[in-house]
Amino acid sequence: MGVLAGCAAPGSGDVAANPQKTDSLSTSSARSPAPLAFDSHLSALPADKSSQAQSLSSAEPITTGPDAGNFEQKGKASWYGRMFHGRKTASGEKFNMNAMTAAHRTLPLASWVRVTNESNHKTVVVKINDRGPYVRGRVIDLSYAAAAVLGMRGAGTQKVKIEGLTQQEARAAREEQAQALADDSVN
Repeated sequence: MGVLAGCAAPGSGDVAANPQKTDSLSTSSARSPAPLAFDSHLSALPADKSSQAQSLSSAEPITTGPDAGNFEQKGKASWYGRMFHGRKTASGEKFNMNAMTAAHRTLPLASWVRVTNESNHKTVVVKINDRGPYVRGRVIDLSYAAAAVLGMRGAGTQKVKIEGLTQQEARAAREEQAQALADDSVN
């Protein structure tokens, strides 16, 4: 028992009996404000809402994104649909089985690729917004809609070629694809 008494901190009764004194001592030494590096940049911010509105009105629209232009891969594609519809993807977007999207293990999220079905040469342009596939031997998981364009819904999997696109190539390819899909729905 004598050993345990030796482990007690001296004056521990005083701390509990005098909590205001302890608080003031700890706050004065622990909370003394140190200058922060970003404080000097606060003066560069707009002072009022009108100057903030002016700076936002002159802002350039965001037109850049990940560039996958040098990417090329061949392998087996699969697709996913209703079971995952509405669930959150790796990018934070909700999965929409009717959108032209795909999951890939390594391509940057928000990058665009052209996927070609090697058996019928149909192509589709999709945005990478998720991670996967998690089945060995597969290189890309397409949305239900993208799989339909490639004519592979019934087969489930198909050999494909994946070509990465720059943002400029993706914009042009998406416009072309939208027009082609609209023409197909009319005919």
